[in-house]
Amino acid sequence: MTRVVLGSASSGRLRVLRNAGIDPLVVVSGVDEDAIVANLGAYAEPGDVVTALAQAKAAAVHTVLDPAVASDCVVIGCDSMLYLDGELHGKPGTAEQAALQWDSMAGRIGLLYTGHCLIRVLRGAAAHTATQAEVTRVRFATPTAADLAAYVASGEPLGVAGAFTLDGLGGWFVDGIEGDPSNVVGLGLSVTRRLLSDVGLPIGDLWAANPVR
Repeated sequence: MTRVVLGSASSGRLRVLRNAGIDPLVVVSGVDEDAIVANLGAYAEPGDVVTALAQAKAAAVHTVLDPAVASDCVVIGCDSMLYLDGELHGKPGTAEQAALQWDSMAGRIGLLYTGHCLIRVLRGAAAHTATQAEVTRVRFATPTAADLAAYVASGEPLGVAGAFTLDGLGGWFVDGIEGDPSNVVGLGLSVTRRLLSDVGLPIGDLWAANPVR
């Protein structure tokens, strides 16, 4: 029975998997994301950046798994960033940066990139690794000054890529998307299904082994 391991603290990613019938074991990677991005250099392609981050997270989680879990599991690592004006934007971290981020993207279209990495682990070893980046176009609304102040004050945009969510309070300020909505939340179901197939894991088997109770 193959255990699904989610290498992320993101409540959005966990919710995506649970809503899709899989209750994963959550193991947070703790990788130094800034160092990885810096090593890639300023001219790295957006898809390459998020994929490298996803792979680093999955690999880090693989090294700390309990032996019982590592006997038969699949580790899923993901990372999301918003691409706008030739720059990648991650979590703003502060209210000031979140407000500045919204000043730059309100009324515009941004590209939300999510990198995915799956490591198929058997008897403790990485038997197969599959990676892919997915991109979704996001059309942002222009919040009023009062609405934006209230949104920033909620704290939600401080800890999410691009300072917005699709499935939370930020959904009020997204006018539309082109692509997979789950990718915007942080874990694209369509690309994850393809990667699971690449490493030889049917969705039905994972439903049976990781039921949501």
